[in-house]
Amino acid sequence: MNIIILITLFFLLGLIFGSFYNVVGLRLPKNIPFANDRSVCPQCNNQLTWYENIPLVSFLIQRGKCRHCGESISYIYPVIEFLTGALFAFSFYSIGFQAELITALLFVSMLMIIVVSDITYMLIPNKVLLFFLPLFIGMRIIEPSDPWWSAIGGAMIGFGLIFMIILISRGGMGAGDMKLFGVLGIVLGMEKVLLAFFLSCLIGAVIGMVLILFKIIERKQPVPFGPYIVVAALITYFYGNTLINWYFNLLV
Repeated sequence: MNIIILITLFFLLGLIFGSFYNVVGLRLPKNIPFANDRSVCPQCNNQLTWYENIPLVSFLIQRGKCRHCGESISYIYPVIEFLTGALFAFSFYSIGFQAELITALLFVSMLMIIVVSDITYMLIPNKVLLFFLPLFIGMRIIEPSDPWWSAIGGAMIGFGLIFMIILISRGGMGAGDMKLFGVLGIVLGMEKVLLAFFLSCLIGAVIGMVLILFKIIERKQPVPFGPYIVVAALITYFYGNTLINWYFNLLV
């Protein structure tokens, strides 16, 4: 089958799953039942039509506004849907039909749910991490890291590093970040989980300074750190080896 067709199919698959991940990220932290009825507008509580349940389609058709009350629709939902589609397509383009592709799709799925949840509630749900944890362990048994024990070491380093930061800073990072880095360590391994931590801090610092500079947030205003971790984790997963090799070449 033509590679363009396959990439398009993965993109469409990502759009479908991305719509579901929006629902999971919104409902799971608040223990809202996953009923069969359609979602409602958060502003006016009117039930959404079938196409309005697809954020990207709804956003484009309605020009970013609810057709019932005229209130603006949050940009987060269509963005997450589009990003999931793009990352599914990119995962296939980068990896192809290999076992690691399953890990990549699971990885993207978990991270997209976390972005929605953390931006909305500043919370990384334990249920999401516990759901994906055994899947990642199973995939690392099927497709081991190099060396195989790097996944174990990565989990220990990721969890332990944030644990020490929490102790030293007395709450500078949350327990959700600590558990998330433990799960990331299984997927990324020892070297890459450290790179992901460094990148997340760097990205968070740069974006934080920009937001403060333009007075979008206050200096001591709490902001969700999860999205920075997600961006760093994705960069590390797909380009970690390249970045590490580039860094060590600078030292030679």
